Amino acid sequence: MPAGTIRYWAAAKAAAGTAEEPYAAATLAEALDAVRKRHPGELTRVLQRCSFLIDGDPVGTRSHETVRLAEGGTVEVLPPFAGG
Repeated sequence: MPAGTIRYWAAAKAAAGTAEEPYAAATLAEALDAVRKRHPGELTRVLQRCSFLIDGDPVGTRSHETVRLAEGGTVEVLPPFAGG
Protein backbone atom coordinates (compact mmCIF):
# COMPACT_ATOMS: atom_id res chain seq x y z
CA MET A 1 0.00 0.00 0.00
CA PRO A 2 1.46 3.36 -0.98
CA ALA A 3 2.58 5.72 1.77
CA GLY A 4 3.04 9.46 1.54
CA THR A 5 2.09 12.80 3.12
CA ILE A 6 -1.18 14.67 3.52
CA ARG A 7 -0.71 18.45 3.86
CA TYR A 8 -3.46 20.58 5.34
CA TRP A 9 -3.92 24.28 4.56
CA ALA A 10 -5.85 27.10 6.26
CA ALA A 11 -9.10 25.88 7.90
CA ALA A 12 -8.18 22.23 7.26
CA LYS A 13 -4.89 22.72 9.11
CA ALA A 14 -6.71 24.33 12.05
CA ALA A 15 -9.31 21.56 12.16
CA ALA A 16 -6.71 18.76 11.92
CA GLY A 17 -4.46 20.38 14.52
CA THR A 18 -1.45 19.64 12.35
CA ALA A 19 0.10 20.88 9.12
CA GLU A 20 0.75 17.40 7.76
CA GLU A 21 0.60 13.70 8.54
CA PRO A 22 1.38 10.44 6.77
CA TYR A 23 -1.03 8.38 4.70
CA ALA A 24 -1.02 4.69 3.84
CA ALA A 25 -3.70 4.26 1.18
CA ALA A 26 -4.13 3.20 -2.42
CA THR A 27 -6.73 5.86 -3.31
CA LEU A 28 -7.71 9.34 -2.23
CA ALA A 29 -11.00 7.93 -0.89
CA GLU A 30 -9.13 5.51 1.39
CA ALA A 31 -6.80 8.25 2.62
CA LEU A 32 -9.72 10.58 3.40
CA ASP A 33 -11.63 7.80 5.19
CA ALA A 34 -8.61 7.31 7.45
CA VAL A 35 -8.38 11.09 8.05
CA ARG A 36 -12.06 11.23 9.05
CA LYS A 37 -11.50 8.40 11.56
CA ARG A 38 -8.43 10.11 13.06
CA HIS A 39 -10.03 13.57 13.18
CA PRO A 40 -13.79 13.26 13.67
CA GLY A 41 -15.72 16.48 14.02
CA GLU A 42 -14.69 19.79 12.47
CA LEU A 43 -12.19 18.39 9.95
CA THR A 44 -14.86 16.07 8.56
CA ARG A 45 -17.06 19.12 7.91
CA VAL A 46 -14.19 21.11 6.41
CA LEU A 47 -13.26 18.27 4.03
CA GLN A 48 -16.71 18.49 2.41
CA ARG A 49 -15.76 21.93 1.05
CA CYS A 50 -12.13 21.22 0.12
CA SER A 51 -10.41 20.68 -3.17
CA PHE A 52 -7.42 18.36 -3.46
CA LEU A 53 -4.11 18.25 -5.31
CA ILE A 54 -2.33 14.94 -5.79
CA ASP A 55 1.37 15.46 -6.44
CA GLY A 56 0.52 18.94 -7.74
CA ASP A 57 -2.33 17.86 -10.04
CA PRO A 58 -5.91 18.93 -9.25
CA VAL A 59 -8.42 16.16 -8.57
CA GLY A 60 -11.30 18.28 -9.85
CA THR A 61 -14.57 16.38 -10.20
CA ARG A 62 -13.03 12.90 -10.44
CA SER A 63 -14.42 10.33 -8.02
CA HIS A 64 -12.04 9.99 -5.07
CA GLU A 65 -12.26 6.20 -5.41
CA THR A 66 -10.58 6.44 -8.83
CA VAL A 67 -7.73 8.74 -7.79
CA ARG A 68 -4.68 6.52 -7.21
CA LEU A 69 -1.99 7.57 -4.73
CA ALA A 70 1.70 6.94 -5.28
CA GLU A 71 4.45 5.84 -2.95
CA GLY A 72 6.06 8.99 -1.56
CA GLY A 73 3.25 11.15 -2.92
CA THR A 74 1.62 14.25 -1.50
CA VAL A 75 -2.06 15.04 -1.01
CA GLU A 76 -2.76 18.77 -0.57
CA VAL A 77 -6.04 19.59 1.22
CA LEU A 78 -7.21 23.06 0.14
CA PRO A 79 -10.25 24.70 1.74
CA PRO A 80 -12.02 27.43 -0.23
CA PHE A 81 -10.13 30.69 -0.14
CA ALA A 82 -11.89 33.96 0.67
CA GLY A 83 -11.52 37.08 -1.40
CA GLY A 84 -11.26 37.58 -5.08
